[in-house]
Amino acid sequence: MNPGWFQFAGQQELPSPCLVVHRDQIAQNLARMLATAGSAARLRPHIKTHKLAQIVALQSSMGISKCKCATLAEAEMAAGAGANDILLALQPVGPNQERLVGIVARFPKVRFSTVVDDPAVADALGQRFHARGRHIEALLDIDLGQNRTGILPGPAALDLYRRLARTPGIRPGGIHAYDGHLHQSDPAERSKAARDALAPVLEMDTSLREEGLPVPRLVLGGTPTFPIHAQLTLPSVELSPGTCVLWDAGYAARYPDLEYLHAAQIITRVVSRPSQGRICLDLGHKAVASEMAQPRVTFPALPDAKIVLHSEEHMVVETAEAGRLPPGTLLHAIPWHVCPTVALHERVHVVQNGQTGRTWPVTARARSLQP
Repeated sequence: MNPGWFQFAGQQELPSPCLVVHRDQIAQNLARMLATAGSAARLRPHIKTHKLAQIVALQSSMGISKCKCATLAEAEMAAGAGANDILLALQPVGPNQERLVGIVARFPKVRFSTVVDDPAVADALGQRFHARGRHIEALLDIDLGQNRTGILPGPAALDLYRRLARTPGIRPGGIHAYDGHLHQSDPAERSKAARDALAPVLEMDTSLREEGLPVPRLVLGGTPTFPIHAQLTLPSVELSPGTCVLWDAGYAARYPDLEYLHAAQIITRVVSRPSQGRICLDLGHKAVASEMAQPRVTFPALPDAKIVLHSEEHMVVETAEAGRLPPGTLLHAIPWHVCPTVALHERVHVVQNGQTGRTWPVTARARSLQP
């Protein structure tokens, strides 16, 4: 990647802090994802990373018609932006079940599905859809070891899938298996861990098919294990990477074997020099995700930067370059975790062909797009 990629015409006119996305790099990342997957039919990118209708539309223009999402607002946004096959990868409970029924009704040409890991939730969801003469595809959500959501593979999981097959209002849609707990930097270690975690899922797939039950798809993994699962030749496999669309400093540091391009950055400015060797930036918790330990950003122009204080509106950085950075100096910051960072911004500034001049609304940062 061009070491000066973060520079572009018009940057001095942008307010700070603000989030910038680079459309050309996004398109290159999508092309790289297609090459890894082997075909658009095997790709179901997770849009929780960017939450942008324009990227969904770009994906559609490249033949990627499927997507995965984490919220109902993301599902609404994707349906309105041209996606025609949308998986809600968070089990809908409470009023969200009724909201999902409404979204499915509003977009009759879009194929919707969701995940379930609990029999009572599956029954309630089926009842809601059946009462309106509709159905929803439900994928069995499998816990591969993250212990966050899902049911462990085994007899109870098989029983739940059989239940889905006989529940009015529900059609069994396959298996969803996310391995977000696998963070090995070494590709060989990561590959072994991913294959070991997936083995019981493949056994379940075989067992269900031998019973004559439909298993239309296996939706697998995220960005770190994307190239590993892409090597599977099963026709039902769908791959759901997300972060690689924008890439971030955290994944770049942890997974050097995944050669994606940074496509998002934050414009920030020096607002004060509180002491020798220190600068204060307008890059607080409200502009960059702060759930991670430091560093929460990296600075391409300040490789020695050390973040020593971070609060709502301020970030204090120690650097040997502080003396040449008076208040007002513009700096470029790469988020360590881009997904929640995007959600902090109402709009993103778009760079294309080396210059900016337009913005995109971060539509799906909202909890709901309809009252």
